[in-house]
Amino acid sequence: MDSFWKRNLIVLWIGAFLVSMAYSVSIPFMSIFLQDELGVTDHLEAWTGVIFAVTFLASSLIAPFWGSLADKYGRKPMMLRAGLCLSIAYFLYFLVQNPYELILVRVMEGLLAGYIPSAIALVATNTPEKHVGYALGIMSTASATASIMGPLLGGIVSHWVGPRQTFFLAGIMVLIAFLIALLWIKEPSFNRSEGKRSSVTKDLKEAASNRMLMSALFIVFITSTSIMILEPLLTIYVLKLGSSQNSASLHAGIIFSAVGVATLIAAPRWGRIGTKVGYEKVLFIGLIGGGIGNLLQILFHNLVGFGSLRFVYGLFFAAVFPALNAFIAKHTDPGFRSRAFSLNQSANQMGLLLGPLIGGFLATQLSIPIVFAINGCMLLLVALLLKMPKFSFNAASSPLKETSK
Repeated sequence: MDSFWKRNLIVLWIGAFLVSMAYSVSIPFMSIFLQDELGVTDHLEAWTGVIFAVTFLASSLIAPFWGSLADKYGRKPMMLRAGLCLSIAYFLYFLVQNPYELILVRVMEGLLAGYIPSAIALVATNTPEKHVGYALGIMSTASATASIMGPLLGGIVSHWVGPRQTFFLAGIMVLIAFLIALLWIKEPSFNRSEGKRSSVTKDLKEAASNRMLMSALFIVFITSTSIMILEPLLTIYVLKLGSSQNSASLHAGIIFSAVGVATLIAAPRWGRIGTKVGYEKVLFIGLIGGGIGNLLQILFHNLVGFGSLRFVYGLFFAAVFPALNAFIAKHTDPGFRSRAFSLNQSANQMGLLLGPLIGGFLATQLSIPIVFAINGCMLLLVALLLKMPKFSFNAASSPLKETSK
């Protein structure tokens, strides 16, 4: 294992970066694609929300099946399958001619994709124990880097040649990720006895006995929902702020990247602060900053002010997920920790599913600035709940009892 884990890490980082880039290059501009290429003019916000949500719904339903196959046959085969299917999905996006075909391809993507989770699982299981934390930290920078570069590249491509072509570019990126994994990733012989899975019902019962863990999962769900309530609406809001149709994708790409730049700058610093003052305080500050940032966004009615405030919002909100991950690790027993992070992923997926639906349908009933205000109030409410005895992370709590015996 010592002889190839570093090479695997490099190749998997490149693959995760390319797959994340493919998403960032194309998917944030879905509303422009629906409007300009597929002719959707009525209820654009609702269509965009549904288009975003169906993939997460399909993915959440099929994930246990792919997980069982990964336990049986290994992570690399599942990663290769996901990479090839995701590449095909992006090429099909390039070919669709109406929104109903687009929905079908989005469902297909959700059912068959999963490259990055498979890559992370491969890193976690095939890296020497003393290097696992370092390796997973390196892997997390792939998506952060892509979130900065992808929207800018996608905005430029969409601006100059059209939103449809961004999907073709995304398909090529994922195909390259598939090929380098096929050629250069090495996975040791897989011991199927290590892949035995516990009962989901039993895991949920064990998790429910840990109040700290359940509080953290609740906040993961709320924050993921918060992000996805707004993401499908940002490009539409850019148009409402006065951007021309020709420049909307470019301006939206810059604004999307502003949050990514802020995250890359602030997240490591919040991590160091958390080790000194406690992750509970860092989480509270991040939620307060994110809530106020959303509320203030309703006051800005020009692109420069809106983009600048999104950057400041990102500086604070960057504290939330690292603090939650550290908190989950701190308050769960090592024998249950991997299952705790699996539940964390489930809570995140539920937020990713519901967020676009809520945001899309709220925007059809209310103005987008009001949706920002509701979102900000929700984050502030969660921050205040942290200070209540029932939810307080500062209350005494023991990790889960050993569950691996």
